[in-house]
Amino acid sequence: MIHPLDSVISGSYILAIFGIGLWTGLRHQQRTKDNGAGAYFLASKSLRWPMIGLALFASNISCVHLVSLAQSGFDTGLLNGNFEWMASLVLILLALFFAPYYIRSGVTTLPDFLEQRYDRASRDWLTGVSIASAIIVHISFSLLAGGIVLETLFAVDMYTGVIAISVITAIYTIVGGLSAVVVTESIQTIVLVLGALIISVAAYDQMGGWQEMEAVLKQTHQLEKLSMMRPAGDNSGMPWYAVFLGYPVLGIWYWCADQTIVQRVLGAKDEYHARMGPLFCGFIKILPVFIFVLPGLFAYTLAQTGRLDLSALKNPASGEIHTKGIYTLMITQLLPTGLIGILVAALLSGLMSQISGALNSISTLVSYDLYQRYRPDTTDRQLIRVGKISAGLALLVSLLILPLLNRYESIFNGLNDIIAHLAPPITCVFLLGIFWKKASAVSAKITLWFGSALGFVVFVLAKLAPESAIGDVPFLMVAFYLFCFCVMLQVVLSKAFPDAAPSRLQLLYWKTTSDLPAASGSYQWLSLLLGCVMGILFWWFR
Repeated sequence: MIHPLDSVISGSYILAIFGIGLWTGLRHQQRTKDNGAGAYFLASKSLRWPMIGLALFASNISCVHLVSLAQSGFDTGLLNGNFEWMASLVLILLALFFAPYYIRSGVTTLPDFLEQRYDRASRDWLTGVSIASAIIVHISFSLLAGGIVLETLFAVDMYTGVIAISVITAIYTIVGGLSAVVVTESIQTIVLVLGALIISVAAYDQMGGWQEMEAVLKQTHQLEKLSMMRPAGDNSGMPWYAVFLGYPVLGIWYWCADQTIVQRVLGAKDEYHARMGPLFCGFIKILPVFIFVLPGLFAYTLAQTGRLDLSALKNPASGEIHTKGIYTLMITQLLPTGLIGILVAALLSGLMSQISGALNSISTLVSYDLYQRYRPDTTDRQLIRVGKISAGLALLVSLLILPLLNRYESIFNGLNDIIAHLAPPITCVFLLGIFWKKASAVSAKITLWFGSALGFVVFVLAKLAPESAIGDVPFLMVAFYLFCFCVMLQVVLSKAFPDAAPSRLQLLYWKTTSDLPAASGSYQWLSLLLGCVMGILFWWFR
């Protein structure tokens, strides 16, 4: 249990976010009555790059990241920091190539873009997958991590705690729409980073600095925990080649083709802001390795020297340490009263921002890609009402599947394991759709159907027979192999069933080097700078 003062601080924060979200959303809708649905789902396409960048970061960094990245830092060191830094490189792709075509096409959702580029069948399939992924990947896993935090710190039942937070978040999200989501996410990003910095500084100070930590790792023969580039055959299952081959498959789906994330870009004021927002987020993504992963590594060395008591995480029967709770253990043992409340607020920020973003995405997909299809003459008021109902139902489903996801030993690995089997066909059809004008509608449809079915079969076989040849393949390499199969399938099918390539498609795919976005070159230089910074960081922590 934490001190009452910390409970008051965290409770006050929740109420403040609730009030700000409601006020922002209602005010924005009042000022834009003539564009009801557009104001609700896409904030009237008025978002500027600082808010887009902060909202992208907040949509990605949830309670899952704070809890599970600290766990991974404790278990494997800086290794899972690759997922954070590789994201910066993928965000460059979003800024330079994907975002311009999304804005030029004027789409409301990414399935809408697939229909313009391919056909209606591709749109329908992506809509279903996007809704399912938003429920499982963005909401349920976040609720699971949040439940662990609430149960540890407040001694409340995990499901009771997450239901309470979910209802509060759902109210301002469902009432306020995307404008409420983006404003609250921007505030929550600042609170989240501040809280993570506090625990990082506390762990660093308690350890006595970097050199002390390195000395402990050397004594325990665990210096490889400082390396992000592991050799072939490393028992972590994430050698360097798996990171560079497999992560882009996951990352391009997540950052460039997932409605929950990209919806912030679709709400941009113009093409310039749609590009600058992802780049701003790319620079912020440098921080998580130092403020999310590194504290877990400090916790490991503190435990090795007896300065962090792990007894609360031990299973009484087996004596094993359940490292899922390492972050909350650090909060209670390393921080004084008052600061604990700020950390709890940061954790709740991650949870609430993830839930709000996913719910808004689901309501947009259901309203525009499903309901409006069968009722094309529907009014804005009806679209908004359908979106609100669908968001509420999605939250209920997310709560019901929590017990299934809790079976994963590592939250972060469980999350990425599911994405690895889900992402390959979607990444394939988006990449070929934008970079290859001959990618046909028939090829995209079959690749999405067959690729998704194959990913599901491989996932089930790996779980039923974990010792088999399929079960032994690291999930990043599974993603890469599935992606290669999907690319070959779509290329062959595009040759066999070519499209007439109507002139309207000219705006939807990359043609020549002259098609590289011109206008203001600031984002091009920022892209180059971000790429160079990431290259230096990867080399330094190789």
